[in-house]
Amino acid sequence: MLGVVGDEWTLLILQQSLLGVTRYRRFAARLPISNAVLTRRLSTMTADGLLNRTLYQESPSRYEYVLTPRGRALWPVLTSIWEWERRWVPEHAERLPTMHHVVCGADFSPRITCRTCTQVVTEKELTAVWGPSGSWPRSMPVESTRRRPGSGTTSQRAGLFPETMSILGNRWAFALLVSAFVGTSRFNDFTEQLGAPPTSLAHRLQIFTTGDVLQASDGRYLLTEKGRAAFPILITALQWAQRWFASPEGPAVILRHTQCGNEFDAVLTCDQCAGSLRGTDVEERRPASAAT
Repeated sequence: MLGVVGDEWTLLILQQSLLGVTRYRRFAARLPISNAVLTRRLSTMTADGLLNRTLYQESPSRYEYVLTPRGRALWPVLTSIWEWERRWVPEHAERLPTMHHVVCGADFSPRITCRTCTQVVTEKELTAVWGPSGSWPRSMPVESTRRRPGSGTTSQRAGLFPETMSILGNRWAFALLVSAFVGTSRFNDFTEQLGAPPTSLAHRLQIFTTGDVLQASDGRYLLTEKGRAAFPILITALQWAQRWFASPEGPAVILRHTQCGNEFDAVLTCDQCAGSLRGTDVEERRPASAAT
C-alpha cells in the first residue's frame, strides 16, 4: 500500500481524478507538475491498477486516464487526509476548501463509524491483533517509498498534503504511528518491534515531535490530540490495503470494536446528517475569495 500511494504527486493526481479530471492537459493545468513527472506518475498509476489508459481520439492519438475500482476505492483515504490537513495543518500556501455533502446540502466533517452498530468510533474503542498473514516484519516495505516534491515550483502548491507525507511518504513512519496507536511509547520498544535502524527511527520520532504528532515526555513518545486525529487516515488506508492487496492466508490485521464486540469495518459518515458518505457525494467548497 505504501509503495503505491506513499507519494504526494500520486495523491494529488488521485484527488483530481476523484474530482472528475481524466485528461493529461487538465492534470497539467490544475497541478504545479512538470510534464516529465506527470507522464511518469500516470504511467506508474496505470501499472499499479489505479487508472485505466483509454484512447479517446485518433489522429493524433490522445488518451484519458479513468479511475479503476481500486483507484476509486481510495476516496475515504483522500477524504480523511483532506480533513486532517484542513484542521491540523494551518501552514498551507492557500486555505484548503471545506467539504460539502451533496445529499444533505451541508458542509461537513467525516466521522469513522462501525458498519455493524453504526456508532462513531475512536482509536480507544478498537483492539487490534495480527491476522493469519500479519506480523511487523511482513508489514515493512522492502523498498523506500517515493519522496514528495519539495523544491522549485512544487513548493508553491504541491504541499497540499505536507504533513500527511511525513506519515505515508516514508517506509517506517506509517508503521511507527500504527505502533504508537496500539500502545508502544518507548524508543527501545519501537526499535525491537519494528526492526527499524535506530538512526531512521530517531529521525522519524523527531519529525513527529516537531510536527506535534507525538509528544516526548519522561522517555516516552505519546500521541498528541493532533496525532490521534490522524486515526481516520490510518484506518481507511489499512482497510483499503487489506481489500486490494489481500493475502490468501487471510487478513494481516484484525480489528474489533469493543463496544459491540464485532469485527470492525469502517464507514465514513457525515457529522451533519449521520448518513453514510459516498465519494460521488463529496464536493469541495472553496472560500469566496479563492473561487475562480
